[in-house]
Amino acid sequence: MKLLTHNMLSSKAIKNVREGFPLLIEARDVKVSEAEFNQEFIAKIIPKVDWDALRRAAEQLGHLESLPLAVPQGFENDTDFLKQAHHALYEIELINGNLVCPETGRKFPVSDGIPNMLLNEDEI
Repeated sequence: MKLLTHNMLSSKAIKNVREGFPLLIEARDVKVSEAEFNQEFIAKIIPKVDWDALRRAAEQLGHLESLPLAVPQGFENDTDFLKQAHHALYEIELINGNLVCPETGRKFPVSDGIPNMLLNEDEI
């Protein structure tokens, strides 16, 4: 599961959960692989990303590296920043582990990069 996917997931469908975001990560296996860099696409996706949640996720996977504290002004033309964002969003991948609801502690397994976010009937 790429960190872009993680950035879009929440557990707010669980009964009595208000926000359920960002999900905590318990990683067992993490993979880093190269992906083609598309500057225009990354520049368009950055405004949709919760940057603080991305930084926390990268840190939980041991890959915070040089991600800046905030998205810089004029990021659309900052190739170095866009490459850092691309690396965090598309090249770092959780293979096996758990996503954890920050409000209830409910664990959602991730197997072979696929998160299982299905809820039990009593959780809805």
